[in-house]
Amino acid sequence: MQPLQLIMKFLKIFLIIFTVFALTSCVTIKDVRYFQPSESLVINEEGLVPYNIPVYRITKNDILTLNIVTTPKGDAAQFYSNLYASGEGGGTGGSSSGGSGVSVSGGGGSSGNANIYFNGLKVDVNGEINIFGIGYIKAEGKTIKDVSDEIQLRVNENFLEGKSQVRLNTDGITYTIIGDVETVGMTGEKIAHKSTLTLTEALADNGGLNRTVDRKNITIHRKYPEGIKIAKIDLTREDAMNSEYYWLQNGDEIYLNTRPKNLNGLGKDPIQTLTTGVSVITTALSIYLILSRL
Repeated sequence: MQPLQLIMKFLKIFLIIFTVFALTSCVTIKDVRYFQPSESLVINEEGLVPYNIPVYRITKNDILTLNIVTTPKGDAAQFYSNLYASGEGGGTGGSSSGGSGVSVSGGGGSSGNANIYFNGLKVDVNGEINIFGIGYIKAEGKTIKDVSDEIQLRVNENFLEGKSQVRLNTDGITYTIIGDVETVGMTGEKIAHKSTLTLTEALADNGGLNRTVDRKNITIHRKYPEGIKIAKIDLTREDAMNSEYYWLQNGDEIYLNTRPKNLNGLGKDPIQTLTTGVSVITTALSIYLILSRL
């Protein structure tokens, strides 16, 4: 067989292999479309997707904010006002209708705010919070409401019942997004001052997902008092809304995995794949023409 024939045969085989490879590397609509129909989607008798919002339980190293709202008169109100307005507990809080607001510790602020870090109630290694004037209260493993009710009982010892209100919370929902170089613009620690937050809301708030992210393999690390649990979410299936991990909790870490077919430089979009193919074919033909003249 002549060298020229060998080259032509090689080029034909190469073009066939490249064509098959390029076609299988392309991103399809099923790879990027959210919430495609799924037979396993759970709906109620009214045809609605039920909420599956997990109750958040406090873990070690959480930082909580606490405000005690009191009536403007009374020895106990004067005690709390003098104590916490002096700066030992983080300053005064907002006022409520018909009364004075006394901030015991913490307050508003975005993620990384020094005010929250220095003045918030930290859950220590023993799972307790220490409130000056009240003492240590076990917090780890309990819900915000459980701890709030316990603090309220302690506060009622200094107030007539119904004359004070304890407001305990986290500083919003803090979560972290970790992605590859293609999603570097949305990586980092985020905070949402909302009582509930879905995974899709969090992603939308940060610019959404590009085509390199594998929507079928979103990984979530969730912290529990006992440890960290790893879960997978497939956002291309509508039954993702049934998962408790579809609803983000404070401290969640979201990992955006790169789709394997995008790691080879193809598959980001059809135009890019076509451009790459034309470049390869042009290079191969150039080599052929040079060798044919030898």
